[in-house]
Amino acid sequence: MDGYDLTKDRQQIRSLLGYLPQDFRFFSHLKTYEFLDYAARLAGMKDNKIRKQAVDKMLEEVGLFEARDRKANNLSGGMKRRLGIAQALINEPKIIIVDEPTTGLDPEERIRFRNLLSTLSAKDVIIILSTHIVGDISSSCTDMALLNNGGLAFAGAPDDLVAQAEGKVWLIEATEDEYLQINEKYPVISNVPTADGWEIQVVADSINGYSGQNIQPNLEHAYVYFMESNLNQWTAI
Repeated sequence: MDGYDLTKDRQQIRSLLGYLPQDFRFFSHLKTYEFLDYAARLAGMKDNKIRKQAVDKMLEEVGLFEARDRKANNLSGGMKRRLGIAQALINEPKIIIVDEPTTGLDPEERIRFRNLLSTLSAKDVIIILSTHIVGDISSSCTDMALLNNGGLAFAGAPDDLVAQAEGKVWLIEATEDEYLQINEKYPVISNVPTADGWEIQVVADSINGYSGQNIQPNLEHAYVYFMESNLNQWTAI
């Protein structure tokens, strides 16, 4: 990795990495700035003055400077995630690994977090984002990979995956009986009750026996279509 031997140069490699786990923990008795200072020490920042400046700058960047004296355990869910990304960035890593970063966040915090990741990616930093939330990918990523049972099923731009679902997404106006039949035959992406029955979105090569119209696919449609047509991983619910 970057010229370093993975088996011999562990310390040098760690200095290049920033990591935010899904289950991010910290010492509950520490204040926000104290925890980030501790993370900076672990990252090898030994000079007190330089470390303090780095901590204050990072708290500003993630919007936590006003909460610097608050116990980290008393932060909101979104603020804790921001503290998590702050500790991952404190040593200015070249590669950041982020695991399920927006799980449990409200829409406002989710958007804030995505914008933060996008800003970081513009600074010549590689961000590896592991997530099941389609919106995180479609709004943040230029390259994506789809893993299936430990193997690489797809690699490319999100738009390339979406292109595979062109002409395969259908909007159907269905009665109650038709909805039950359709649900047995096709992967149903969404269903909305109407005055006369249901408005259903499905992914399929064709919808024999039903009247529907093609609609523009999004990344969620494309994912389901790919899983259904290539991997046979979809089960109707």
